[in-house]
Amino acid sequence: MNDLSTVKPLYPGAFPQPDAGEDNAPYPKAPLNLTLGFDLETFQIPLEELMPSKKVPDGVMTTRKFKQIVSSIREIGLIEPLSVIKPDPNAAGFLLLDGNLRVLALKELGQDTAPCLIAKDFETYTYNHRINRLSTVQEHYMLRRAIDKGVSKERLARAFDVNLSTINSRINLLHGICPKAVELLQDHQFTPDVTRHLRKMKAARQIEAVELMIAANTITAAHADALLKATPPEQRTDYKPPQPEQPKGDPLEQIVRLEREMSQVQEKYKHAEENYGSELLNLVVAKGYLKKLMENEAVRSYVARHASEILEQFELVLNTVSMEEAVEQAEREEGPGGNPFQMFGQ
Repeated sequence: MNDLSTVKPLYPGAFPQPDAGEDNAPYPKAPLNLTLGFDLETFQIPLEELMPSKKVPDGVMTTRKFKQIVSSIREIGLIEPLSVIKPDPNAAGFLLLDGNLRVLALKELGQDTAPCLIAKDFETYTYNHRINRLSTVQEHYMLRRAIDKGVSKERLARAFDVNLSTINSRINLLHGICPKAVELLQDHQFTPDVTRHLRKMKAARQIEAVELMIAANTITAAHADALLKATPPEQRTDYKPPQPEQPKGDPLEQIVRLEREMSQVQEKYKHAEENYGSELLNLVVAKGYLKKLMENEAVRSYVARHASEILEQFELVLNTVSMEEAVEQAEREEGPGGNPFQMFGQ
């Protein structure tokens, strides 16, 4: 590689060249049984000298994946250096082997340089096709470990460009899932909605449902929901057997309330019984006085002209019949055993 003024080592002196007579070098010396694919040093290279190795699809900068890359770099920096190669030793510029989206993200964040590993041979190795992605369970463990080390949920949400509820669902992914079902899901990708449905099943049914989804190669929320609906009620954790209908309220409280109401009724009845005689006497006297008064045509005519509503009340009093009078009148009209309440329109 030709040394250019714009290309600077990120950690100068980290890998010094050993002297010819030095026997205790910190890393192997030639002859080696293998060839290193990259220089040991990491270099800071200006972004303007990096040429893309492939055309970036249109609209990629509006995708969720690109936004997550930008958020991650903004929050915690670039974790993995770019992989580049110098196609022509005598010409300026480097060809990107891996990291086209990261270069766009760095440019969007206003960065001028990027850490790069310089490859020694332009091989046909495809970087993104030979890596193992994190499974959903491994991602859960990674987030739990980050939380245990003091990283806040808010910072994780900013780094992954997701809302806080998404982080919480990922952190609580395996809550209520039996260990055997977790072991079966260890190497698979799935959404948190899958475990949300599994959480409503008992342990034996969880294992059975996971095995069915793995056999069908469809570990999806729709499949888990269908299995949940097909689960017998006794194998569900959210099933509550029907309870016999209980009387509303506390029986003792109802008895106390009933006794209180009966006591009030008795007090009112006792009061009415004590005042019945005097009130009945007053009614009889008032009725007799009004009867004589209304028999006077002059008085009746005067009251009718000037206070007709008072006349109506007087007539109601005159037509009032006591219980004893009603019984006697009924016996006269219908004989013994007649219904006295017919006098009151009942």
